[in-house]
Amino acid sequence: MKLGVAIEESWAFFHEVYAEFDARHETTLFEARRVRVPILRERLNRAVWRRDLQAFLRRNEVVFFEWASRLLAEATHMPKTCAIVTRLHRYEMYQWADRVNWKAVDRVILVSEAKRREFLARYPGMADKTAVVPEAVSLEKFPRSLKEYQGRLGTLCHLSPRKRVYELILAFYDLLCREGSFSLHIGGGPHPRFPDYEEALHSLVRRLGLQDRVTFYGPVNDPAAWYGRIDVFISNSYSEGLQVSPMEAIAAGCDCLSHGWDGADELLPSEHLYYTDSQLMEKVLRLSRLSPDERRLRQERLHEWVTSKFNVDNTKARLLGILDEARAAWLSGN
Repeated sequence: MKLGVAIEESWAFFHEVYAEFDARHETTLFEARRVRVPILRERLNRAVWRRDLQAFLRRNEVVFFEWASRLLAEATHMPKTCAIVTRLHRYEMYQWADRVNWKAVDRVILVSEAKRREFLARYPGMADKTAVVPEAVSLEKFPRSLKEYQGRLGTLCHLSPRKRVYELILAFYDLLCREGSFSLHIGGGPHPRFPDYEEALHSLVRRLGLQDRVTFYGPVNDPAAWYGRIDVFISNSYSEGLQVSPMEAIAAGCDCLSHGWDGADELLPSEHLYYTDSQLMEKVLRLSRLSPDERRLRQERLHEWVTSKFNVDNTKARLLGILDEARAAWLSGN
């Protein structure tokens, strides 16, 4: 198969998938040229970019768009010369979906059933073109480690309001008022759109006098090692596609708790979900009172959950199958 891959945003969920595409097919990556001229630079670069994208579409039988964003929106308004497959994670639903000509898209891969429901509520005519393939984790990159429980709670994310780290710190403060044997570990750098949020978090910790209980790590380059610093990963977001960091943490040997954002029940069993801060505190306290054997059995069940549902090898196989289906349908219709 002549397979094109177009991606402008993060490769965080894509390295292993792309390597598999490249190993199985004649794969090329879209790369936009830049024209250096003294005048009309942006207009010329825009024209070159569009021409290169259209040529890229013509050269391939299938083009896979890792994000359903700018590149996809532009491609779907060009003459259709190949099968188009895209993966829609989350943010594209709110910033790009209404700019895409969905009639030109052959397959849409959503990362959760919750996101598929939301997508089809807006584009019901796409029902036959959608598939759910969850985000996944490489188990080899996150080997499981057994460790003594020390009440170390943690979260790893871009620091933005959607992740609700501010609220997590407040809940942690209330937790310490009931039981003082916990620490909170916050990994991740500032989000470029919310530079004030990180400062607000540091300020809150100072004002609450939690400097000796809350540790900020900034950007984490080695997440596998970082997960070794914590016992319980907490996802406190109000919206996610299908968050990968909890999968990684569980694979690495952590327990996990998550706010019940839409789709969180696909990520974790119900006993690991909460809605209110008081429910979170109760679950953390209940965890802390388990015996070592009870805690080990609980983590083994959770590890098996992630291994069976979110293994990147299964995800790669399913994505390859969808590409083959899209190619076959395109060739049979042309």
